[in-house]
Amino acid sequence: MSKDILNLEPALLWKNFYSLTQIPRPSKHEDKVRDFLVKFGKDLGLETIQDEVGNVIIRKPATAGMENRKGVVLQGHMDMVPQKNNDTEHDFEKDPITTYIDNGWVKAKGTTLGADNGLGVAAAMAVLESKNIQHGPIEAFITTDEETGMTGAMGIKPGVLKGDILLNLDTEEEGELYIGCAGGTNGNFSFRFKTAALPSAVEAFKITVTGMKGGHSGVDIRLERGNSIKVLTRVLWEGSKNFGLRLAALEGGSLRNAIPREASATIVVPVQHKDSLAAMVAGLEQIIRKELSAVEPNMKIILTPAEKPLSLIDEVSQGNIINALYACPNGVIRMSNEMPGLVETSINIGVLKTDNNMVIGQTLLRSSVDSAKLDLQNMVDAVFTMAGADINFDGEYPGWKPNPDSVILKLMQDLYKKMFGKEPLVTAIHAGLECGILGGPYPNWDMISVGPTIVSPHSPDEKAEIASVQKFWDYLLETLKNIPAK
Repeated sequence: MSKDILNLEPALLWKNFYSLTQIPRPSKHEDKVRDFLVKFGKDLGLETIQDEVGNVIIRKPATAGMENRKGVVLQGHMDMVPQKNNDTEHDFEKDPITTYIDNGWVKAKGTTLGADNGLGVAAAMAVLESKNIQHGPIEAFITTDEETGMTGAMGIKPGVLKGDILLNLDTEEEGELYIGCAGGTNGNFSFRFKTAALPSAVEAFKITVTGMKGGHSGVDIRLERGNSIKVLTRVLWEGSKNFGLRLAALEGGSLRNAIPREASATIVVPVQHKDSLAAMVAGLEQIIRKELSAVEPNMKIILTPAEKPLSLIDEVSQGNIINALYACPNGVIRMSNEMPGLVETSINIGVLKTDNNMVIGQTLLRSSVDSAKLDLQNMVDAVFTMAGADINFDGEYPGWKPNPDSVILKLMQDLYKKMFGKEPLVTAIHAGLECGILGGPYPNWDMISVGPTIVSPHSPDEKAEIASVQKFWDYLLETLKNIPAK
């Protein structure tokens, strides 16, 4: 099944993407794919470097007659987001991705596909490997740990890379040229609680929110999909206020940059209220499904009997946790005034778990306006501080400010219109591309981001449009052929 993609065109790109799907490469566990990339470069006889933070750089000289062209850095990231459906058995640190073709799309069986950013990396590998394309000096710059910290981009030293133009290959809509992106900050909160004994005459249940679409917390946040952690919190708030619901444990999501699709809580309720609780859960499910009918038609809130927990979260802490999660903003905060249809500022509550007498959570705040990002950070800080939580912010990365005088932008606009008979959409993205960070040590770079069409990255619904990959490849080769002289 997975090998079916080897029959697709462009053959060299899909061959390399297939190789990447066979190598486990979740963020923070990139050793195997890093070793593969280093061997790939050295086997081609190309200068290959692994830097101190784990980035891989492979240099290919210009083809004959192209030596005077500006150097191009083809940039992507080696890691992928590890997300799977609950009914899928898959170990992202050991198992390959199983791909299949469905009506013009490449998909994965029950997991993320890794087209983000495997297709971009595969394209750079294909350029390095090809013997019949024209290009000036090339550097493939494959960063590590983009999805969870942008560690590779932050760790690159000035002067290591020699190119003049950066082509970031991490865009997810063919026909769009990205010239800017949002910056971001991680918000990490924790509640330490005391354990409490179970009251008498209670019954235990598990409340599960499932069937939601999830997705990329930057690219897909504009779709206003539901957040399973927020839906679960709404149920817990109603249950605790009206039926004496007591909380033992909370779980939801797995990554700060993925909209959580599932969440659950272990709870107890007085025996006399169990039927009322069941009716409340069923009623809320209908209300919320109606509210989200256009985007979450398959959402379910399931109440199932459970074994009684050994202890509960103390009542004061429970109230603080539920109130803070309910009050914390989530989703789109503001749309851009400068670029209609683009999200300016957003937040995703992405992770929630109970461990060692603590409830721990992670959020990701994004904005293309630094002051708005700080304002949102202060808002989140205030909510969790008032609720008695510990809250800190880390992993801040800058946005990428558009350059209207970009030479590579003008070139690629003209080429796209010539090749495909229409203007490309020039825009920015509400996600954290590495360009904003890389512009720090390399302020001279002329940067643009381009890629094939990838739908629902960061979720098991991720899929790549086959026809768009061919267009992306043809466009990339024509761009490299037309890079201006130094």
